[in-house]
Amino acid sequence: MTDQQPTGYTRNGEEEGERLDRHWNELLQELRLAQTGTQILFAFLLSIAFTTRFQDADRFTHDVFAGTLIASALAMGLFLAPVSFHRIVFQRRLRDRMIPIAHHLATGGLAFLLVAIAGGVLLAIDVVLSRTIAIVTVAVVVAWFVAFWYILPAYVRRTSEGEE
Repeated sequence: MTDQQPTGYTRNGEEEGERLDRHWNELLQELRLAQTGTQILFAFLLSIAFTTRFQDADRFTHDVFAGTLIASALAMGLFLAPVSFHRIVFQRRLRDRMIPIAHHLATGGLAFLLVAIAGGVLLAIDVVLSRTIAIVTVAVVVAWFVAFWYILPAYVRRTSEGEE
């Protein structure tokens, strides 16, 4: 028995088309979760802009709000982009090109989502604690997200490369 797979097969014995389908389905599952949370955050942000208390807030709060709303909209746009991309290239046999692009769109969406989450936390904490404590708290929250969203997966990926 040889280690070589027949042409068109990947290392795990699945055909290239099956691998692409699996990757696309995994990405769609991830995007469904991210889209829902981002859309809820976006809707919440839109609603607070019209409250009297927000309208009376200072310039800092309005600036943080604007940045947070824009980051949320950009995240949502990047999370929805693979759907639009798929619709445009549907049945053109471009899945092998579409999946890496969709991966980058989703990764960008996560970065904007992190900014939006940080802004939302800053807006909320700034109401109940001092601004300095709110900023420090947001820095800790961002560090926590970076640790679990980026550093831990990068570490696992780096330490697992020799096992493949």
